[in-house]
Amino acid sequence: MPDTTLPDLTTYDAVLFDLDGVLTPTAEVHMHAWRAMFEQLFAQWDIEPPYTDQDYFDHLDGKRRYDGVAALLRSRDVEIPWGEPGDDPSADTVCGIGNRKNVVFSRVLAEEGIAPYPGSIALLDALDRVGTPVAVVSSSKNAQDVLAAAGILDRFPVIVDGLLAERDDLPSKPAPDVFLAGAAQLGVSAGRSAAVEDAVSGVASAAAGRFGLVVGVDRGAGAAALTAAGAHIVVTDLAELVASATR
Repeated sequence: MPDTTLPDLTTYDAVLFDLDGVLTPTAEVHMHAWRAMFEQLFAQWDIEPPYTDQDYFDHLDGKRRYDGVAALLRSRDVEIPWGEPGDDPSADTVCGIGNRKNVVFSRVLAEEGIAPYPGSIALLDALDRVGTPVAVVSSSKNAQDVLAAAGILDRFPVIVDGLLAERDDLPSKPAPDVFLAGAAQLGVSAGRSAAVEDAVSGVASAAAGRFGLVVGVDRGAGAAALTAAGAHIVVTDLAELVASATR
């Protein structure tokens, strides 16, 4: 039986969605690409302790690529030059290492494609039926490629991604700037809008932006961690919110 205590997202002025792990299971591709790249790097540089999946949730998930690289290396007391975004993937700079990971990610995406979560599509359909504006707010520079590969690019008139954040010098989540930029582009108030995130840093970003509703989607970060970061509710799949949006 549907949980009638869950909020109706159609009552909000807009709904802003993170991408990886919320609309598409690209978080898994990112996790695999980060793991492969960092395991090789740690072995080459004799870095201890070894890379683990918890490092992804603690230092990489939801952040801009280069900020994530710097945060993870800092957790191992490793400091290297930042470099430039155009650095070759072979460069031993923060940007070079970030670009190295992106080569792996892009190859997997091109070879295997990506399918959106059915529950997320069902919620988008429910919002579309009543005309609720939507946007994507993602730290990824690959956001448009992922949306296109998933066949849902045309559903989002507003996309705030890593490329726009770099161009406009917007700080990474957990700072609120990217979510607030998305609300501004939609012409809505954050306080009357909802944000949907699966990353602790993303939830903290939306909470810092004082969004009227912050929905955490637990794809592995943990309900307790998402709630502690500021999520008003936590679900395991956006399908749980469809009944509320159509009742």
